[in-house]
Amino acid sequence: MDTINSDVKKVIENTEIVAIATCGDKGPHLVATWSDFVKSLDINDGKTIVIPAGGYSQTEKNLKENDRIELLVGSKQVQGKSGMGTGYRLSGRAKIVTDGKLMELTKSKYSWARGALVIEVDKVEQLL
Repeated sequence: MDTINSDVKKVIENTEIVAIATCGDKGPHLVATWSDFVKSLDINDGKTIVIPAGGYSQTEKNLKENDRIELLVGSKQVQGKSGMGTGYRLSGRAKIVTDGKLMELTKSKYSWARGALVIEVDKVEQLL
């Protein structure tokens, strides 16, 4: 069963930024990326998100200690629980890869990427 269903994809298609949270020995760490990066590297397996990584040094350090990650997406253009506007929290495990098939895919679209942030989503919660 797809964790990232068509409703979640519709929100990702209509959002501008994706917030990314990790946690390490210094506590929570929050970064963001443009949703275009998420959309352009869609694996279409219903659970994997790939994001080009240019910086993300603290994110990478945190993931080596604790591979749990959360993403937040939202859009006012998509019907929610009680009107227009909805958002989702996507939780899972992640790592930054620097070789292999997903890195090759990332580099083919984003020559500046030093790695690919690969997220395996295991839980999706609608927030609005």
